[in-house]
Amino acid sequence: MSQILPVVHILSKVLMLFAFAFLLPLGVSVALDDGAQRAYDEAIVIAFASGLVLWVLSHRGRRELQTRDGFLLVVLIWAVLPVYSAIPLLVYMPELTFTDAYFEAVSGLTATGATVLSGLDELPPSINIWRTQMHWIGGMGVIVLVIAVLPMLGVGGRQLFKAETPTPMKDSKLTPRMAETAKGLWQVYAAITLVCMAALWLGGMSWVDAVVHGFSVMGLGGLSSHDASMAFFDSVQLEIIVMVFALIAGISFSTHFMAFRTRSLLTYRVDSEIRWYFTVLALSIAGLTWFLWAKGFYLDLPEALRYAAFNTVSVATTLGFSNTDYNVWPYFAPLWMLFLSSFIASSGSTGGGIKMLRAVLLYKQVYREMIKLVHPSAAIHTKVGRQPVPNKIIYAVLAFLFIYVASVVILSFILSASGLDVFTAFTAVVAMVNNTGPGLGQVGPASTYAVLNDFQTWVCAFAMLLGRLEFFTLLVVLTPVFWRK
Repeated sequence: MSQILPVVHILSKVLMLFAFAFLLPLGVSVALDDGAQRAYDEAIVIAFASGLVLWVLSHRGRRELQTRDGFLLVVLIWAVLPVYSAIPLLVYMPELTFTDAYFEAVSGLTATGATVLSGLDELPPSINIWRTQMHWIGGMGVIVLVIAVLPMLGVGGRQLFKAETPTPMKDSKLTPRMAETAKGLWQVYAAITLVCMAALWLGGMSWVDAVVHGFSVMGLGGLSSHDASMAFFDSVQLEIIVMVFALIAGISFSTHFMAFRTRSLLTYRVDSEIRWYFTVLALSIAGLTWFLWAKGFYLDLPEALRYAAFNTVSVATTLGFSNTDYNVWPYFAPLWMLFLSSFIASSGSTGGGIKMLRAVLLYKQVYREMIKLVHPSAAIHTKVGRQPVPNKIIYAVLAFLFIYVASVVILSFILSASGLDVFTAFTAVVAMVNNTGPGLGQVGPASTYAVLNDFQTWVCAFAMLLGRLEFFTLLVVLTPVFWRK
């Protein structure tokens, strides 16, 4: 217990800080008198009181966090915060079960965008804002936000940063201090979000819809205030705005940060992921446009381009909005989009999946091995840009790919064994671990995850957390060796 107390002590502070996140929807609820004020009052009191009690009980266990503590704290934060995030939903919608409310909250904080709710158009504006505000908080990462404020509370942040971002570039520092890095990232994130909201409002959305969808787009989440998602607006102008900002959110915010800091676009030019990012997306959009037109699904190319472009960008970046029910398209098209969601988003973006950097490394490693089969004595290095990549990173990426594939297969089998058809089970798991949102089959863009039973819902919630924490962070805490002294 003495080993866990320092982690609980920091968790208590995070809970007390998280209570302030309810102030925005509370303010909206009061201003619009939408009838949901009590939900936020109770959420604030419960979250803050819980944190205060834990702080008192764990106060004597204070000490600097070790690496192992960082992993445990990250997992606890991502598993516990949805409990408190679900409170406004449970209070306002007492018919909602805890399982469904927790799923909705996990979907929000992991920026997945899967939902069990319907009748979104009739929900109070503050409830919809809270659902997507969770995207915004979780999109960049709750832990990065915590790093920015924990130094003021007397706790260092490097252990958390490494546990939260287990990517090939996790040790790179943008500024000399972690708190500076986190603050800088959040400032850029917030600035782009405000521009996105303003663009959506100027494009024809109400201010509530602009806030809701701005949070969703920048967090690459996908929850909406309308059951029909972007199809509700039927606006090419708004769809273009969403695509532009989804593409921005799919690029590493480290790159955005450096571009803002240096006041130069050269940063984007030297980012090796960006060339792959836009090339694969452009080829996919062109290919799917031709495919849908050639199959006769759309009678003219401009219409095919509109729907192919928007849904490809949305699904591939793991945003998850839709402007049509692509579940009725010939299956190659939605399956290809779901495949893209596995790797398109850049490392350091708000998107999910294995990230483009890992995909590029895997491709280059496969190419390297093929060359070595022909020229066994050749000294060939795998490079990203002009920099050679150490073998230890290649091995880590290969291990990541293995655990990614194994997780998708195992979880798909579990859902299938529980009674879900294989196609729905597989696409749901892929959508969950990639934090994309809609799957196909019974959980397509025109339906919700309410069709799942409680067991299947918990499996999907676990898959969302697994994907958001990039597998190893969560799985390492579940291994016996983690708990040995």
